[in-house]
Amino acid sequence: MATTDLRTEIKEFLSSRRARLTPERAGLPAHGGGNRRVRGLRREEVAVLAGVSVDYYVRMERGGLAGASDGVLDAVAAALRLDEAEREHLFRLARQSRTPGGPRRRRPAVTVRPALQQVLDAITDAPAWICNGRYDVLATNQLARALYAPLPADARRPANTARFVYLEPEAARAFFVDYDRIVGDVAAKLRLEAGRSPHDEELVALVGELSTRSEPFRQRWATQDVRHHRSGRKRLHHPVVGRLDLDVESMELPAEPGLLLTVYTAPAGTPAADGLALLASWAAGQDRQATGARTVG
Repeated sequence: MATTDLRTEIKEFLSSRRARLTPERAGLPAHGGGNRRVRGLRREEVAVLAGVSVDYYVRMERGGLAGASDGVLDAVAAALRLDEAEREHLFRLARQSRTPGGPRRRRPAVTVRPALQQVLDAITDAPAWICNGRYDVLATNQLARALYAPLPADARRPANTARFVYLEPEAARAFFVDYDRIVGDVAAKLRLEAGRSPHDEELVALVGELSTRSEPFRQRWATQDVRHHRSGRKRLHHPVVGRLDLDVESMELPAEPGLLLTVYTAPAGTPAADGLALLASWAAGQDRQATGARTVG
C-alpha cells in the first residue's frame, strides 16, 4: 500500500467511525440540535473524548498516525467506540505508517500440507475446509465439497467464496438465506485482511476485480467496516437437501499463518443435523458414481 493510499485509508476509516457516532451515544451534550453541519461527532468532540488537542486529532484523521503512541491510539479507539476488529485495524494502520513498505507479513501458503488434509478427512460428520484471508478455498473434506457444490469450479485458481457472493449473485442469493448480511460480512473481512496483508498482490487484485465488476461490493467496501472471521450461524439452502441452519467455528492455524480452519456443525436431533446426514449419504453416493465412472473408463 503506497503512502498516499495509506493516508487516504486512515482518513476514510477514522472519519467513517466518527460519522456513525452521535453525541448522545458518546455521552456528550448535543449542542446545536438539528443544526449540526456534520453527521456524527465533530473532530473537536473526538479530541475532547480522547484527551488530545484538536490539532493533533485533525492530523491523525488526515492520515498522520506515524507518531501516535499506543496510549493515544487506545484513547482514540475508546472515544470512537471501536470494537475489537476496528481497534486491531487502527493499530495496524498505525504500524504501517511507522514502517512504510514493511515489515511484510509472510505470504499465506497456497497449498495445504498432507497432514492438514488428513485432519480434514478425519472429520466425517461435519463440513470442514481450509481457506485463506482472501476466501480462497484450499482444501476440503468430503462433506464440505458436497455442501459447497454450488460454487463454480475454476481450473485456473482455487474456488473463492467472495467471487461467488459478488459475481454470482443469483446463485449466491439462492444458497445463502441471509445473503444481504453475507455481502457485508465478506467485504468487512476482506478489508480487515487488507490491513493485515497490505502487500498481498493477489488480495489487491481480488479487491480490484470485485470493485470493477460488482456495485454491491463497491458500496460495502466504501463503508470502511472491518470484521473478524470467527464464529456465528450460517443459514443455507442446499439444492439437494434443502435448508440447513449451521453453527460456524473458524480457527487460525498457528503453524500456517494466514490460513483458517472452518467447521460447520449442527446440534444432534435438529433438522440441520438430519440434513447433514442426508448430505453425507448423497456425497458418498456421488463419490461411488465417480469412482465407478473412472473404473469403467
